[in-house]
Amino acid sequence: MNKTESITTEKKIHIKNDLYLRALRGEIVERPPVWMMRQAGRYLPEFMSIKEKYDFFTRCQTPELASEITVQPIRRFGMDAAILFSDILVIPQAMGVEVEMRANIGPFVPNPIRIKSQVKDIQIPETKEALGYVMDAIKATKELLNDEIPLIGFAGSPWTILCYMVQGQGSKTFDLAKEFCFTETEAAHNLLQKITDTTIDYLKEKVIAGADAIQIFDSWGGLLSPTDYNIFSWPYINQIVQAIKPLAPVTVFGKGCWFALNEMSKSGASALGVDWTCSPKNARYLSGGNITLQGNFDPARLMSPPEMIKNMVHQMIDEFGKDKYIVNLGHGILPNIPIDHAKAFIDAVKSYPNS
Repeated sequence: MNKTESITTEKKIHIKNDLYLRALRGEIVERPPVWMMRQAGRYLPEFMSIKEKYDFFTRCQTPELASEITVQPIRRFGMDAAILFSDILVIPQAMGVEVEMRANIGPFVPNPIRIKSQVKDIQIPETKEALGYVMDAIKATKELLNDEIPLIGFAGSPWTILCYMVQGQGSKTFDLAKEFCFTETEAAHNLLQKITDTTIDYLKEKVIAGADAIQIFDSWGGLLSPTDYNIFSWPYINQIVQAIKPLAPVTVFGKGCWFALNEMSKSGASALGVDWTCSPKNARYLSGGNITLQGNFDPARLMSPPEMIKNMVHQMIDEFGKDKYIVNLGHGILPNIPIDHAKAFIDAVKSYPNS
């Protein structure tokens, strides 16, 4: 029996608040569920107190810390889903690529991949061993959540992972990553496939460990033209969707990828994430109108007064429609967002449509 066959497709555990899972299934709901991308992290004072004691990857690699960070926002705000505290760059680390988190720089790869001979040396690891600490964090988090709400596991898209592995750090253009794809195309596809194979195995292990749903983040997909997106990003994301969707619901979030919503909607993914540059009306139109959508409040709009946040959130729900919809931000929450403004966002959804 292979790994796919060994994973139970129906969760035996009853989750008390299954609003998020019901929305992913497209069911009629009393209100849309709500969570926030990057909700476990840098805008919370309790997170910052842990950050002062432990460096970034220590937090990721220590199950007790990762699980505690994951549930912190749930205790404070009561979102309808938790997302595991981790990072997309644990994948290249597991593949033998050194990744650091440097102050004032962010992710940093000391020895980026720039020539095709380096791709041959990239490993496809046994993720259960190489990333066992993530699975342990999922199990620890499930205990803390006590079946109250679902837990989301995630991974970066292969294109987004390649961007960091080749560029070596964050970038507004990822020009070196693009150059590698356009000049060393065969090597780029070999690297993308290795990342894809590793990610599929990784996400299967996450479902085995207890993740109730999966999200794929294509943070830098919008930097590609629609033509190149269909060459270097979407085919690899689609491989992941096809492998994981029989095991758990999958959401695909491509920042700046409105042009791909129609193609994405045909993949069998349970939901598509939308950023704040695409209106609800256009998102419904482009995605064909039948798939659950997630988004798309501008994270910077959480700086607005709480009463305005409430009004804007209710308007956003009205425009998307309460069904086949998950309320979220259009990207990760910013570190300078006041706590009561984040609370206003969550509470606005919970009060819908009664105020």
